[in-house]
Amino acid sequence: MSDPAFVHEDVLDTTPSRLWAALTSGEITRRYWFDRRVESDWTVGSAVRFYDGDSDRLTDSGEVLECEPTRRLVYSFRQEASDGGPVSPATRVSFELRPLPGGKVRYRLVHDRLVEAADVAAWREGWAPILANLREYLAGHGATA
Repeated sequence: MSDPAFVHEDVLDTTPSRLWAALTSGEITRRYWFDRRVESDWTVGSAVRFYDGDSDRLTDSGEVLECEPTRRLVYSFRQEASDGGPVSPATRVSFELRPLPGGKVRYRLVHDRLVEAADVAAWREGWAPILANLREYLAGHGATA
């Protein structure tokens, strides 16, 4: 029996470097992740923090587990309570990017180390609008972003 995981694959009209920037730049994540800003220096062992744009409150945190710019990004992820403590145990988020002919990129998101199988549906519901916004953002910025 495998561990529960949310898996999403898509092909986008963009470059690996533009998709990488969209995943790792807080200025860009605010544009598609409901004003959520990511911060990290993206070296293994460094903190990953997500902040709400309006209140600048820490909403999620983790640690960089793997980082191969424009190819692979893996970090632990946990939600934070409004008092600053963790809400949930740490899970893991990984992105794999593969360039395709014609100026496209196939990416695969795996959100795993979930507590139980029922968590997959909850994470699917949470990721779906973010990933749709990411697709729209990159499509709107095409090859010139």
